[in-house]
Amino acid sequence: MADVDAIASLARDASTPGETVVRGEPCTPREPFVTSDVFAGLRRELDALLALDPLVLGDGASVIALLREASRVEALTCRQAAAFDRSGEWAVAGAQNSPSWVTTRCRGERRIARRRLRLGRALGWMDHVRRSFVSGRITLDHVEVLARARARSKLTAIAFGRDQANLVGWAESKKFHQFRRDIEEWQQRVDAHGAERDATKHHDQRRFHLSQSFENMWFADGILDPISGEIVHGVLSRIERELFHADWQRAKHQLGRRPLTGELARTPMQRRADAFVEMARRAETAPARGKRPAPLFTVLVGEDTFARTCELASGTVITPGAAARWLDQALIERIVFDGPDRVMSVGHRRTFTGALRRAIHVRDRTCAHPCCDQPADTTEVDHIEPWAVGGPTTQRNGRAYCAFHNRLRSTDTRKPTRFPGPADADHRGFAGDRPGEVNDVDAAAPPGSRVRSRPGTGRTAVHAP
Repeated sequence: MADVDAIASLARDASTPGETVVRGEPCTPREPFVTSDVFAGLRRELDALLALDPLVLGDGASVIALLREASRVEALTCRQAAAFDRSGEWAVAGAQNSPSWVTTRCRGERRIARRRLRLGRALGWMDHVRRSFVSGRITLDHVEVLARARARSKLTAIAFGRDQANLVGWAESKKFHQFRRDIEEWQQRVDAHGAERDATKHHDQRRFHLSQSFENMWFADGILDPISGEIVHGVLSRIERELFHADWQRAKHQLGRRPLTGELARTPMQRRADAFVEMARRAETAPARGKRPAPLFTVLVGEDTFARTCELASGTVITPGAAARWLDQALIERIVFDGPDRVMSVGHRRTFTGALRRAIHVRDRTCAHPCCDQPADTTEVDHIEPWAVGGPTTQRNGRAYCAFHNRLRSTDTRKPTRFPGPADADHRGFAGDRPGEVNDVDAAAPPGSRVRSRPGTGRTAVHAP
């Protein structure tokens, strides 16, 4: 503690306005700049905002405006962290680096200080990113993704200079999970060999460890590659949902009403642990020579958008090489896209089933509601124009909706808002450049692959040109 106090004392002594110190040596004094007046004005404005009743700025527009200004302040903080590091002022206190000095003075986490410094330095090489960041149109998390993409390899650094404006456009216009997925796909396109090398390294890092403690408790720890992890996660999640419904029904019967989640017999972590044990019990009771479920690889044909890279249904981007390891164990189906006005079938059924339901799931990928990104394979397929008023059960009139938004729509007595539907949405279920509709589903597969996995089924889908 004495050492920390000594460092803090030296740092305070070294913070005399108007003088820069590099490695303990005084440098040419800076131009006079009265920073106290600048920050005093900022504090007055913040104090005025904080003095308001929270409801005054409780509307959505005010929250968005505050978040954008907070992003601008974060951009300023990153820029000045890099400038402070270059000044060397931190060295007079005996700190090893500027993040150590900042952490000592502000009593913060060193990881955060290092992150600000790293991104502040990176902004010097990313003009479009910097302009968007300081204007508040993107956040620190966007800058982190873009900086990592640029620094991944020499090829991505070169391509980043060429494509930077487009990448920033993605950051400004897409949901964050879509933006991050598109950046990962871009990295694979510009450096396919590097992506395959990283995928092989990740596959080689797989491990699982189960050990018993001295109190006879068991501890589990492991790492799985993306496809294997998706399969395990899907089966585990399905069993966990079964246990949740059992707990829910039991509590409802005991209480005589709909229970709260806190009134269920098990916590989510306890249900997950029990689901893990149940998964082992079911594996033990499976026939010794029983047929093992095969991963399902779905080949999407007829649209260049689907021919770029490999991706799991959860949004995790993987390489074609990672998918190829599973092809000798998989079932393969083909889904053909052919123009925005081509409807797979015109049906008079009330519900979406079979190939039609499958096609909509593959096409939409997530819940079609603008405020939701739940994977389509866990959603229901809903009519855009309700069946009760004559809406047909067709691909064009169908969309994937999660259970929450499906219930929300059915219980809302107001005139429902027509969110962008499949016919005027892109392949992620949002308005944009929808590549086309599905007009065929069969069991053939051309060479090449792009992968999705089906959560809750242990099945994986691969999309190919």
